[in-house]
Amino acid sequence: MSLYIDVSYESINKYREELCGDKVEIIRSPDSVVVVLADGLGSGVKANILATLTSKIIGTIMSNGLDIEEAVNTVAKTLPVCKERGVAYSTFSIIQIFNNGEGYLAEFDNPSVVRLRKGKIMSLETESRVVNDKLIKEARFKVSPDDLFVMISDGVIHAGIGQTLNLGWQWDNVSEYIQKTYKKDASSKTLAKLLLAACDNLYSHEPGDDTTVVTLKAKKPVKLNLMIGPPVDSARDEEIVSRFIGNEGKKVICGGTTSQIVARVLGKEIKTSIEYFNPAVPPTAEIEGINLTTEGVLTLRKTLDLLKACVSPESGMGDMLKLNKKDGASRLAKMLLEESTSIYFFVGRAMNPAHQNPEFPLNMGMKFKLVEELAALLTHTGKHISIEYC
Repeated sequence: MSLYIDVSYESINKYREELCGDKVEIIRSPDSVVVVLADGLGSGVKANILATLTSKIIGTIMSNGLDIEEAVNTVAKTLPVCKERGVAYSTFSIIQIFNNGEGYLAEFDNPSVVRLRKGKIMSLETESRVVNDKLIKEARFKVSPDDLFVMISDGVIHAGIGQTLNLGWQWDNVSEYIQKTYKKDASSKTLAKLLLAACDNLYSHEPGDDTTVVTLKAKKPVKLNLMIGPPVDSARDEEIVSRFIGNEGKKVICGGTTSQIVARVLGKEIKTSIEYFNPAVPPTAEIEGINLTTEGVLTLRKTLDLLKACVSPESGMGDMLKLNKKDGASRLAKMLLEESTSIYFFVGRAMNPAHQNPEFPLNMGMKFKLVEELAALLTHTGKHISIEYC
């Protein structure tokens, strides 16, 4: 079994603080992903420094295959001591999930991780041991497709304390909310935003503590092949189209000329829609065997704008809901961000004169720049990206 782990996190700062005292570190390697949530003592600058150092050190050590004991000892020797309290302190949670489904959890003073399997709460059996005077809870477990793990800082279980709730939002209440709002097809980012929005509401939008939610959703790998623009050598049309079609995964074509080439090579008809779901986005078309066929540069630019809005730290649920619209850019953005784990770009080097500034070198053409930005953004979200120029 091979798994892809979709990871997202959302944070809100303590009211009137410019820096967040929680820090999340995500480190991907060829065989696993390590996620660390650290919560620094107090709030503001000091807490941010403590949490940043903790998450960086632990993430680096764990991703290099070393033991939690080595990570905790290194953190204890490295953290600066708070002059006011006389301690160097940062709580943390660590999850490492390997591609083969093996999982490891270590927790120190953070709220327990919530695990859902098939939408139902499933407990993680932990064992405790003392490392450098710190009580560490550990668990080893198996991960299945669609398992969801939610890491939270104590700002989540403190939500509403002394305001809308006397004792705050207890762990049982949080886990129950996660179970009620869980949807199998919801992305990790959507689930993180839902939980954080609920916390923000309980705080009446004036958080009494830094609050962070990290969601990890296990998926079976889903591949997407995206063909943009015709090959520079028309003699290679059939070869490129054959490889595009032969690749495992979903198929998307961007560009009118490109879609004509694919339809001709496959002997298929292009059925163009005349329905504009969004006046700013050209209509889509249909080719048998192709999951989505769109116009080229205008649609790609709009897709990039949508993706930037969704992954921005300031984004809200409204940005994510835009991915459910029916226009070509929204459909493509949803496929790239939520439905795929790896994307293979076939980028034709034949240039459309309308999209090329003659003052720029070839790799600075509009199409190439859009592809580069898309690839960089998707790589940042953890997608596996390959680009072939043809």
